[in-house]
Amino acid sequence: MMTAGAVSEKASFFQRFLLPGFAFKGFVIGGGYATGRELAEFFLVSGPWGGIAGMVLAMLLWSLICAATFAFAQAFRAFDYRSFFAALLGPGWIIFEIAYVLFIILVVAVFGAAAGEIGAAIFGIPVMAGSIVLALAIVAATALGNESVERLFKFATPFIYLVYIVFMLLAFTSFGERIADHFAVAASPESWALGGVTYASYNVVGAVVILPLLRHLTSRRDAVIAGLAAGPLAMWPAIMFFVCMVAFYPGIEVETLPSNFMLEKLNNPLFQIGFQLMIFTALLESGVGAIHSINERVDHVLRTRRNIGLGTVARIAIAVTILIGCIFVADRFGLIALIASGYTALAYIFIGVYILPLMTLGVVKLYRNAGQPRLPNDPDIQVKDVL
Repeated sequence: MMTAGAVSEKASFFQRFLLPGFAFKGFVIGGGYATGRELAEFFLVSGPWGGIAGMVLAMLLWSLICAATFAFAQAFRAFDYRSFFAALLGPGWIIFEIAYVLFIILVVAVFGAAAGEIGAAIFGIPVMAGSIVLALAIVAATALGNESVERLFKFATPFIYLVYIVFMLLAFTSFGERIADHFAVAASPESWALGGVTYASYNVVGAVVILPLLRHLTSRRDAVIAGLAAGPLAMWPAIMFFVCMVAFYPGIEVETLPSNFMLEKLNNPLFQIGFQLMIFTALLESGVGAIHSINERVDHVLRTRRNIGLGTVARIAIAVTILIGCIFVADRFGLIALIASGYTALAYIFIGVYILPLMTLGVVKLYRNAGQPRLPNDPDIQVKDVL
């Protein structure tokens, strides 16, 4: 099994330039705009054109931060979040880890609650059953390490993109005139920048979640290109979905699940099932990325301290332990309460311990480290050697 610190000798174009963006997209869709609620909350409140402007701003911020994150990870061979923040913050990395573990518990609990709601809506099964199905799928996908995780993102991405394309085609066929009319009479954009900045900050931690999948990057050029591509790869389905939502502006702003509202308007039961399965797939991608990041953090410590990797049984045990706790949290508090109780607060913490340090201290370190540094993943090299 290839370790997080190893670099593939024959990395493909997909692995170097597309895989990071596809993985980032998977986290953002599953943890963000799959239901359309966040698009209404952060963008539609600024009107059709203001929403588009805010989404473009968020996309540009994602590209910029992802490029810096990927470049820093490649330069310091830091392909798990502990190595990354040890190189960026020194001893202060522990602050990020505390917030990150809480974040992972929260978001995976949200994914489990959402999967439970999908299972109940499509198949009429208990909410807990849907959460358990998602948990089992996450365990299976993360059990074998990086290779199985990469396969998930490679094959799930075309399905997700296809569903969004079909959705837009059906929407334009059914209510395209309403979309055009609302864009034609929309007022000038107002207060759109705040929504774009807030939304970008809220989701960009996905760039940290997918660090284990960056090991194929062969140069800083690879990292920057992959990072710049990540923004558009993650945002274009959201823009398509947002354009369709405009057909029912402004009333759709108050809908709890805009996706279900629009699917009912389409009145296509078969596609409605397909769309819900797409959301489940996006939740799976996000959950896999989150659990895999924890596994790779443990794997890195074992390799540097004991020169042994994390085996399949251990990966399954870690995943099961985390997921059992998350399922309990999801069942106890429910989807809406989970989102309301912790997402935004943790996002502000990440701005302070991730985005601001990266775009200041991290950029300075990259500039000073123009050549290839010694590898912090080497057990003989201490974190202080790369600071």
